[in-house]
Formats: sequence, structure tokens, C-alpha cells
Amino acid sequence: MMQLVCENICKEYKKKEVLHNLSLTIEEGKIYGLIGRNGAGKTTLLSILTAQNPASSGTVTLDGEPVWENAKALENLCFSRELNSMGVLGPNTIKVKEYLKMAETYYPNWDKEYAKQLIDLFGLDIKKKVSKLSKGMMSMVTIVIALASKAKITILDEPVAGLDVVAREDFYRLLIEEHAATGRTFVISTHIIEEAANVFEEVIFLKDGDILIKEQTDELLERSFHVSGLEEDVKAATEGLTLHHIEHIGRSLSATVMLENGQELKSGYDVTSQPVSLQNLFVALCE
Repeated sequence: MMQLVCENICKEYKKKEVLHNLSLTIEEGKIYGLIGRNGAGKTTLLSILTAQNPASSGTVTLDGEPVWENAKALENLCFSRELNSMGVLGPNTIKVKEYLKMAETYYPNWDKEYAKQLIDLFGLDIKKKVSKLSKGMMSMVTIVIALASKAKITILDEPVAGLDVVAREDFYRLLIEEHAATGRTFVISTHIIEEAANVFEEVIFLKDGDILIKEQTDELLERSFHVSGLEEDVKAATEGLTLHHIEHIGRSLSATVMLENGQELKSGYDVTSQPVSLQNLFVALCE
């Protein structure tokens, strides 16, 4: 089974460390959600995983082979990141069809027919320059490249940015269909958490350059609760547990708890315990 593994990754920019001795394994055949606040290091991590950015220290391997300057390994990796309407010297004047042609040259398993189907579905005008595209249209280009690349491990950075709700639904449907048909691995970095939560088999919370959580989504949510009631009852019911996102309203208290192995809320106290959504859990842990 193919694995993309980073070990003890550190990354510094101008003497500021943005990734801290980080280790992570991406396994074949899963859809991962990478979630973190702006500046947490998500794009930096993804670019290091796909050899678009060197780590300051640490290693990244694909099936035991280093990915850096390794054409064989890179054939299996695609990092489709946000397009920019501006280049170094001014507006990005590359036409969409030229951008897709470069992708076809770079990715050895490129599916030209599938790319055409996606272009037609999204209504992309491939004769337009990138600088003339809307934010949503630029996202559609990145989606076409990611899916048509047919890379075994495909990473998308904010793929639904600027897309309306219909286009977002189309993307998640296409993602699930492609995953079911091919068993490809996908890593999706997004800020729009709730509508993607059911798609993610496993989630990774990144906070301030460290991995806070990497866990099966359903298992994580099964052990996470929002507890509320009178302050003394909540404190008694959660004694010995770590409380997150504590809120006081008069004599009442509410908090998010994550139960570890063997832990449970103490009975006999008048508290309300409710399931917590993935988005609210992320807010509670990373506020």
C-alpha cells in the first residue's frame, strides 16, 4: 500500500519556524481533510509533501523513496493549488488552454477526455486568460487539473474558494465518484468545513505549525461532546476531563470535551450533553 510519509519536518522563513518537527503519514485510498486557521502552515506543509518547497530539515518519502528531485515519485503526486490572477511582472496572461496543456505534459497519467468532460460541466472558457477569470472559475481550473491528473495522491488547496453552492456540490460529487472508481488518495485543505465533513474519512487539524489531531472523522466526533448546565454540575460531571471553549452565561457553563479511552461523563448531574459538529470542534480546539 502506497504511503506518503513526512518525518520530523521543520520549515523556517526568515528565522521564523512555521512547521515544528512535524511527522505525518498519508495512506493510500483515503480522503483526508486538512483543516487549520490562516497561517497555521497548511499550504507550506502541502508544498513540502509534493516537493514544491524544500523543508529546512526532515524527510518526505513515497514508499520509502525521497520525493525531492525524484521524477518517479513525483509522477504519483499532484498538488493543485490556488491560481493567482497576478504574476510577478503583472497580470497572469496565460490562457486556460495553455495552462491545461502544461498540466497534460507534466502529469504522465493525464486523462484528456475526462478533462474535457469537466471543462464542459463547469462551462469553462479555455480561451480566456487566467487574469480574466473570476475567483470561482480559477478554482474550477484547479479542480480540472487535480481530477484529470489521475495522480495516485492528489492534493487540493482550497478547491471550492469562490464556487457557488451548486458548483461546490458538483465538486464533492465528482470527488466521491472518482475516489470510488479509482481508489485514489485525496487531501483537501479547506475553510468550508461543514459541507465537506461527510466527505472526509480522516481529518488533520493543524495548529500553529503542529498537528493537533489526525483521526478517523466518525471516531473523533463520536467521542466529542458539548456539555452545558449549571456551572457546579458541569464541573462535577467533567471532573478530570480537559475542557475546551469554555463559556460562562450567568450561573451556567458550557464547554466542549473530548473523551479519551475509558473516560466518560460522571452521572447524577443535571447537564445536557450534545454531539458536536466538526466545524464547532475545530473552533473549540483552535480558537
